[in-house]
Amino acid sequence: MAGTRAETGGRFDIVIVGQAGRLQYEAVLFAASLRASDPGFAGRLIVAEPQPGPLWPTDPRMDDPGARAVLGEFGAEILGFENRAFGAAYPQGNKIEALLALEPNRPFVFFDTDTLIAGPLSQVAFDFDRPSASMRREGSWPVIEPYGPGHSAIWKALYDRFGLDFESSLDPGQPDEYWQRYLYFNAGWFFHRCPIAFGQRFLDIATAIRDDPPPELVCQPLDPWLDQVALPLVIHGFGGGRPGPELAGLDGEMTCHWRTLPLLYARESDRVVDLLERICAPNKVKKVVKAHEPIRRFVYQGKGARARALFDRTALPRREQAIRSILKRHNLWMR
Repeated sequence: MAGTRAETGGRFDIVIVGQAGRLQYEAVLFAASLRASDPGFAGRLIVAEPQPGPLWPTDPRMDDPGARAVLGEFGAEILGFENRAFGAAYPQGNKIEALLALEPNRPFVFFDTDTLIAGPLSQVAFDFDRPSASMRREGSWPVIEPYGPGHSAIWKALYDRFGLDFESSLDPGQPDEYWQRYLYFNAGWFFHRCPIAFGQRFLDIATAIRDDPPPELVCQPLDPWLDQVALPLVIHGFGGGRPGPELAGLDGEMTCHWRTLPLLYARESDRVVDLLERICAPNKVKKVVKAHEPIRRFVYQGKGARARALFDRTALPRREQAIRSILKRHNLWMR
């Protein structure tokens, strides 16, 4: 059974989602950054693509032939998958349903497509038997009402619903009712030894929360946070938890979940900006990704430099919303 990096020889599947619209261009940037930063990566890069079906009012497949072609040049494999639970109503569910199209018992790392690989990912010491996920998050869920249940009651109800031990998931170094005491991830990356086992558990938990939430969740918003509500339960159930120091390069020197180009230019390091602009320079990439307006305006037409000049990276606002507000005031916000 697959486990640590030593056991897998650095071979594992990287999975991202590509579909019509911005994700196909972000997929090109992801693939370009992987090949630039980890040319020795020996595993597969899989671009999972939702297929047409009743849960999509329009064809969700990547519709730019140039994007498909350049992904192939970077060695990506495009793999179609069916949506049976989510689709257009909750596109974040693609990261769940895509896993069920992969091969069983092959270690995988899933990344949100708006990520750059900035270092040799194949050297990260993943323990695929102990899944984990990104801690680059804010206390976005649950939303605590003045007279409603608190963090402990809400999370305990979820752990109880799925037969999981709540107490062992807590960080005892954090105070009671402070959001970081509770296991909560950004779903921008996660990994496990088997995509089928992980994906099925993820699907079962997410759809159960959506369709029949515990009473403690009656006033809680689940869109867009459903995946991030279910993910800690999946990871804890497989014996995983918060990432250890061996994973410090994720959301660090190895990867950057940039989210939007205005945020990338506002807050990320010079190294990440240099990487972005370097991978966008070759003509085969430029002629494809310039079709996406935010890339065209921020990378090629100078808006990125203008956004970057507004911020001191050593003294950024603590909350992302404040950064967004500054960008919007200067007409520099695009998604």
